[in-house]
Amino acid sequence: MEARDATAGAFVSSDSEKESRKQDADRKTDTLPAKSRMEQLFGFKKEDLTSWSRLVALLNRPTDPASLGIFRCLFGLLMAIDITQERGLSHLDYKYLDGSLVCRFPLFNFLQPLPLDWMYMVYVVMFVGALGIMLGCFYRLSCLMFISSYWYIFFLDKTAWNNHSYLYGLIGFQLALMDGNRYWSLDGLRRPVIRNAHVPLWNYTILRTQIFIVYFIAGIKKLDADWVEGYSMSYLAHHWLFDPFRVILPVELVSLLVVHGCGLILDLTAGFLLFFDATRPYAFFFVTYFHCMNSQLFSIGMFPYAMLATSPLFCYPDWPRRFFSHFPAFLRVALPLTSPDPQRSTSCLYHELQNTKRHETVAKASKPRLKHKLAAIFTIFYIMEQLFMPYSHFITQGYNNWTNGLYGYSWDMMVHSRSHQHVKITYKDGKTGEIGYLNPGVFTQSRRWKDHGDMLKQYATCLSQLLPRYNVSDPEIYFDIWVSINERFQQRIFNPQVDIVKADWSPFRPNTWLMPLLVDLSPWRTKFQEIESTLDNQTEIVFIADFPGLHLENYVSEDLGNTSVQVLQGKVNVEVVDEKKNYTLQPGEQMQVPSGSYHKVYTISEDPSCYMYIYVNTTEAALQQNFTKLLEIQERVRNGTETEPLPPELQPLIAADEEAAEVNATDPIVRLFLKRQRRIKEVKKRKEAGVLERLQRFAVKKYYTIRRGFLMTAIAMRNLAVGLPPLEQLTREVAFANMKEPQADANPDERLKDEVGHGEL
Repeated sequence: MEARDATAGAFVSSDSEKESRKQDADRKTDTLPAKSRMEQLFGFKKEDLTSWSRLVALLNRPTDPASLGIFRCLFGLLMAIDITQERGLSHLDYKYLDGSLVCRFPLFNFLQPLPLDWMYMVYVVMFVGALGIMLGCFYRLSCLMFISSYWYIFFLDKTAWNNHSYLYGLIGFQLALMDGNRYWSLDGLRRPVIRNAHVPLWNYTILRTQIFIVYFIAGIKKLDADWVEGYSMSYLAHHWLFDPFRVILPVELVSLLVVHGCGLILDLTAGFLLFFDATRPYAFFFVTYFHCMNSQLFSIGMFPYAMLATSPLFCYPDWPRRFFSHFPAFLRVALPLTSPDPQRSTSCLYHELQNTKRHETVAKASKPRLKHKLAAIFTIFYIMEQLFMPYSHFITQGYNNWTNGLYGYSWDMMVHSRSHQHVKITYKDGKTGEIGYLNPGVFTQSRRWKDHGDMLKQYATCLSQLLPRYNVSDPEIYFDIWVSINERFQQRIFNPQVDIVKADWSPFRPNTWLMPLLVDLSPWRTKFQEIESTLDNQTEIVFIADFPGLHLENYVSEDLGNTSVQVLQGKVNVEVVDEKKNYTLQPGEQMQVPSGSYHKVYTISEDPSCYMYIYVNTTEAALQQNFTKLLEIQERVRNGTETEPLPPELQPLIAADEEAAEVNATDPIVRLFLKRQRRIKEVKKRKEAGVLERLQRFAVKKYYTIRRGFLMTAIAMRNLAVGLPPLEQLTREVAFANMKEPQADANPDERLKDEVGHGEL
């Protein structure tokens, strides 16, 4: 991958530029021999790979810095925006509040967050570094500031890991080693010697290969049977973005062919299509459409826009010069350079080229130096390492669960979806033997620990250190976590009989208390769909699989009437605790379980048992019936067909002021009905809003999010500089930072849930 001939397809803006470029082309035609087919396709000759010296010369070949400079600017801008949002600056005080009893999940246990005001300082360093990268100002220092603070925050919290956050850190590291400030940078204004200077080809090689790996390995991981069969992301087919496809295809085929099939094909082919000139326009269209859809489907911050910013890296490196040459002359003062000839750079290797007609030396040859050889070595080893990392799970076996490795560096994006049906945390006092239960997620702000053995071990260790504060001595901690992955049975992921505090765990050995995923039961998923299709809208169903010798203890709420257990496979014994009775069930048999009481389901067969709960939320069903009757009354009153006067408790149904009616309603069902109707109207209004209104709503929301991050940062900087102010002043300052946009049709609690990053907190 290298800089191909920059004159191909060049845009021109004046006759003089046309003539100048024509003369340049004529000189190059006189100077350079005709290119082979391989060189036209790949940009290098087969001979360039035949020896180490030729490879070093290839990787350090002088290349136009324009495309790299534009990418540097876009990446820095996107990271500056990302810091206030997905990195968490806007709600940093919620996460790292001093003195709060919180269990954390760093990669290395010795890593701990700094005091809150100093954490804001870390974010300031990262933000200034991102701005420096964007502007190309003190470029190396800015890159160092960004990646040092970024990787510290990244390693500090494994629960926030994902593939694109890992990618940001990799690109920041790569840019720190590259000559990204040679084009459109403040450093170029300060130091004319580097302004518009060549960059070595390996700068582009690493970035292009990195993006190719992201696409291609993601495609390889999607060859997983669950993705190919359409179970990984089937729920996406119901999203409004796929409405056009549902016009011509049933939702099942939209999921299988469009969501899963097209996603697989795009990931496998995008890297190849972006590389070649003939297919690049088509690749641009499809990857742009793909990433724009992802920005609406998932809460993944700047990732879609960052991937869009990488696409032009596959174009000819001089594309910005040709693009900006289209602009009027009076704008070019602030725009990137459009002059076609970069200056020489010591980072590159030049070959002596001689014009055979005029016998003029065009460029003086340069000899490989140590830095050129080290650059070539780094390029080769980095690419090998990135190809190896997604498949390195045989080394870090302790991080393997039902999916391999720590989620974040394997590029298995969206391949697995999970749902959790039941989570129980039991503690036992080591001295008294007293048993108690904890709310799932107590002392933590994340849910990711439920799926990862390494985090579960950290969580149990943390709980064992906190519980003695509540008179629990030498606590033993047991977790009973039921998970369904890719629409399989709900089953245990960890052994509920193991005290995780004392359990052994190593990053390099398999986790002995991890329960195996029952993949042999995967074909049952087709049967699930058949069973669910026979149910009415008020009946719910949960599919359970359990291991021999274990049992499920379950409490049936009084709201869930008509709850039954039916065995699909294996043999179970159902114990009704209050009745002190036991019932043995074979495949096909079922029984009613009483509501408002506990029961236990023991697996007594030699193989795993499979059964399902079928239940109806009778309270909700009755409420829906009442809502239907109230809606009918309301419609009859509005269209004048209601002849009987309404009783006082139903008068709010016809009030002109709906909000006042909701407040004044004395009947709780009427009040709930009015609240529901109001929410339906709000949702309908938001969906029917025009483009300008949606953009305004989006901009206002982002403004208040970013505003809070900067104001809280200013408060922290002031605290570090002059100390804490009086409590009353600090309270007023935080209240001012928390100010949100006025919303007449939403109460404060609902607005808080909508705030970015606050919903989970």
